[in-house]
Amino acid sequence: MKLTRTAAFAATVLTSALVLAACGGSSDGGDTASPTGDSSPTGDSNLTGSILIDGSSTVGPLTEVAAELFMQQNPGVQVTVAVSGTSGGFEKFCKGETDGNDASRAIKESEIELCGENGIGYDNITVANDALTVLVNGEAPVACMTVEQLNAIWDEGSTIATWGEIPGLDVPADFADTPLSLYGPGTDSGTFDFFTEAINGEEGQIRIDYTSIGEDDNAAVTAITGDVGAMGYVPFAFYQEAGDAVKGIAIDGGDGCIDPTPENVQNGIYTPLGRPLFVYASDSALKKQETVSFFTFYIANSDQIAEIAGAVGLTDAQKAEQQAKVDALAGS
Repeated sequence: MKLTRTAAFAATVLTSALVLAACGGSSDGGDTASPTGDSSPTGDSNLTGSILIDGSSTVGPLTEVAAELFMQQNPGVQVTVAVSGTSGGFEKFCKGETDGNDASRAIKESEIELCGENGIGYDNITVANDALTVLVNGEAPVACMTVEQLNAIWDEGSTIATWGEIPGLDVPADFADTPLSLYGPGTDSGTFDFFTEAINGEEGQIRIDYTSIGEDDNAAVTAITGDVGAMGYVPFAFYQEAGDAVKGIAIDGGDGCIDPTPENVQNGIYTPLGRPLFVYASDSALKKQETVSFFTFYIANSDQIAEIAGAVGLTDAQKAEQQAKVDALAGS
């Protein structure tokens, strides 16, 4: 996540915090309780301590927003959010170096083993949803693609080089010879893992002649904005922020073309690229009251946090399920 985007989030967070404090309510009209049980959103918490979370560049902005809002209510707690990618974050988390790991995919077997070796108990706390979005240039004459067409483009060994070579895709004759330029995240990214498994059938399986943008999803948006033949895949927040210079194409997973929208993610029809976004929390971290309070706050205010960060909020059922996970890890 570029610093410019983080700075923009921080400015928005400050404004949003004032709105939350003034309204004193959640998005459904109920009271938003503070982490200490005080119904006043401004609160006067006596909590102290520190919380360290690392991991995904997709989830990081959400956790940054949650941290800023939480620290305004609990100035005695320092919440630090770093971004080293889902995989890099799990390496630290499973060694006990962090309290939580932002993750845009589920934990891998090798990471489960590492956590086990170090005695790290954990659970995945869903903090938002995401419509992983396939982006094309705003001028590209393409509105929908099938999973099979995406697989033909992105799978290992693919040699598709122009838009006209994509099987079954109807494009104008004057666009058919346009070179296809591909952009995607680096191999430490949970988004990379999720996309390759969902589209190519195996995690990490992908053609090698695409441009890797590492953990900087903004770089993909910038490249696609400037190239009519470009394609990439980014978290929904980056699509929302990009404007009309890019287009998020609908995905046909077998039941027709489905647009990447919050509604389609929440009702489960944006497949296979709809996904939950996690923060993995350790049992030892949730022995600390400040960490329990932070996750409780994160879940209770997930609608506002997701709106600020451009993600898709949780359903009521998801909120209840995630709070139960926090309570179980904390031993309540």
